[in-house]
Amino acid sequence: PVTLDRPATVGDGIIRVAGEERESLAALHDEAAKAGRCLKFVPASGAATRMFREWHGVFNRGGFESHKDFEAFAANLSRYAFYGDLDAALSGAGHDLGDLVARGRGRELLDFILNDKGLHYAWKPKALLQFHQYDDRARTALEEHLVEAALYAKDGSGLCRIHFTVSEEHLEPVKDLLGRVTGLYENRLGVHFEIGLSIQSESTDTIAVDLENRPFRDRDGRLLFRPGGHGALLYNLDGIDGDIVFIKNIDNIVPDRLKDTTVLYKKILGGYLVGLQRELFGHLQALSERAAGESAIGAAVRFAADRLSCALPPGFEGRSLEERRQALIGKLNRPLRVCGMVKNEGEPGGGPFWVAGKNGSCSLQIVEEVQVDKSRGNQAALWASSTHFNPVDLVCGIRDFRGRKFDLERFVDAEQVFISTKSHEGCDIKALELPGLWNGSMANWHTVFVEVPVETFNPVKTIDDLLRPTHQP
Repeated sequence: PVTLDRPATVGDGIIRVAGEERESLAALHDEAAKAGRCLKFVPASGAATRMFREWHGVFNRGGFESHKDFEAFAANLSRYAFYGDLDAALSGAGHDLGDLVARGRGRELLDFILNDKGLHYAWKPKALLQFHQYDDRARTALEEHLVEAALYAKDGSGLCRIHFTVSEEHLEPVKDLLGRVTGLYENRLGVHFEIGLSIQSESTDTIAVDLENRPFRDRDGRLLFRPGGHGALLYNLDGIDGDIVFIKNIDNIVPDRLKDTTVLYKKILGGYLVGLQRELFGHLQALSERAAGESAIGAAVRFAADRLSCALPPGFEGRSLEERRQALIGKLNRPLRVCGMVKNEGEPGGGPFWVAGKNGSCSLQIVEEVQVDKSRGNQAALWASSTHFNPVDLVCGIRDFRGRKFDLERFVDAEQVFISTKSHEGCDIKALELPGLWNGSMANWHTVFVEVPVETFNPVKTIDDLLRPTHQP
């Protein structure tokens, strides 16, 4: 477990951007985007099993427990963007949706939503689920990410680069969808998409266990191996030819009518990274000159402390000028991330904290609840006192001051593995996960937290979330 020192708060680890700064930061971002520096990276390999957990349970029990429960389900069916496809699937099999609803055939309806006789949503990844209904068509989560990327990641020639990580079993269906819709959105948005797809490596999979820590077997009696969590995606991130990379989860997306706020704050985060990176690179350029003297070192020390919350190694002041120069280069020359943080309103998820290191210093980290041993001292109280949480809204600078790609594996804290609870075929299981992509995998990056409004965070963790106003037409 990690040791929390204190929560990051506005003024102590979290930056609140003043109103008058927003325009200049957005302009900085636009300049970098125009030059072709931006790429969007969307982890989309997760299956939607947890999203349909409740409906799975109903199906496995043979139906809804009461007519009232069924009526609530039936009343909302037409509000889901997949309603048209469900109607078509039922018609194709000789059924009438209205008739099944009238006869209270809840299990049959769920069968066509969840299983392969119909929409097969229990198997599909969130990327392929229809999230939002428009006048002309329903849009999947993947399509919404294409549209959003075009609004802040395209370059001066209209090229927009976006990369999705997908699981191997979903690769062909994702390619099929992209083949059908990419041209449609290119014409509509006046862009050309350069879309990358990569698979989470099976070599990072771990064995799943039940809640009694016994190896879990699926319905066919086979041992279940699960992907090693989003930390495994570091290898995918490391493999792309990126510069400034925007990371956002596949399920955190809104309809067009709400995209303006999201796009503005993407640009604010991007602009903040560009400005900070310029300063950082300036200091590294100065330090890389062998003639760098006390003034260059002093300026870099102040910058490290004031702008990057960067603690210097013990005994730094007593070292020779050349040793200090080299130590500062080693300390400063690493990837940079600017992470949006939302005010805590009770949503589940990790949070921004000052974490105590082994040498007595503290660093800013995104921490998941499973990483904290709440039975130790004040750790439970510190966790509960967090004012903000992590919506997974990151902008990452993955090149050094000479323009070379960082080897991202060098900056992982390999000790930050953790155990998470998941769902498979309606059963609770435990899975061992690699250091999370934005947790231990980026533990040794420069980290800056910037407050963003809650309007930018609209995740779909359960099927009911699609009924929230932010996901309705």
